[in-house]
Amino acid sequence: MPWHEIKDSTGSADGIPALLHLIARGDHDRARQALGQLRERICQYGFVVEQATAATVPFLWELAQLPHIGCRAQIIELLGSIAAARQWEDTAAVYPKLLNHPQNHVVWEREAREAVHARKGLIRHLVPGGNPEIARAARELARTLGE
Repeated sequence: MPWHEIKDSTGSADGIPALLHLIARGDHDRARQALGQLRERICQYGFVVEQATAATVPFLWELAQLPHIGCRAQIIELLGSIAAARQWEDTAAVYPKLLNHPQNHVVWEREAREAVHARKGLIRHLVPGGNPEIARAARELARTLGE
């Protein structure tokens, strides 16, 4: 993935791999902090996705499956936020000129939602665990995805 060629809310998305690594390998506090930073970069305010969001989603799905990750529920919630994002699409419905913008946020948003939907079959692996917070987040994500 040429992260330096795509954008997140800070500009170049080249910092995303380091944040994903911290989530995967960092201690609990560092992982949560890195996830917070990642959320701001790919799903700012919980509903504004960026060009790099769709490319990040497969990694989030992988992290959500790993039992040693302490912030799995928050990762699943982030996937739900991405799947529900319609900020740009709703705005373009009222202001179609937005579709002519050189940076087509509507396409980025749609690609991000599709990336979450593409791996929705993984939800069933999240619910059976003993962690009620993860199970709740997985059920909410399933509802968001129409499962």
